[in-house]
Amino acid sequence: MRSQGKTFTDIAQQLGVSTGCLINWSRKYRFQIQNFRAVELENLRSKLISTSEARARALSEELQRVQQELKKRSLEDIPTARLYSLEESLRRQVIQELGEMQFTSSTRDIPGDEYVEQVQDWKP
Repeated sequence: MRSQGKTFTDIAQQLGVSTGCLINWSRKYRFQIQNFRAVELENLRSKLISTSEARARALSEELQRVQQELKKRSLEDIPTARLYSLEESLRRQVIQELGEMQFTSSTRDIPGDEYVEQVQDWKP
């Protein structure tokens, strides 16, 4: 419920437990809650504005069209400068859409040979 953005008060009323108990559970399961929240936000984002992959593909197609047009242009042509600017803008947007995914694990879940004495964030 916390990963879905519900308040401690709402959860306490629904489950019939104290908010103090919920705060303790929240501390104990903070990594799982954080990861579930990331999944919830990813699902919402996908529903509202498509997936990162779909947006990146659309941007990539637009970038390819700009690049094809640039091949036809000479460097002295003023609109060419605008096309180079558009190309760079699209490239940055593709990179932003593809961004790095990050997950969090409790140190007790990390294999011994990978263990570092702190919480580890990892990117697939």
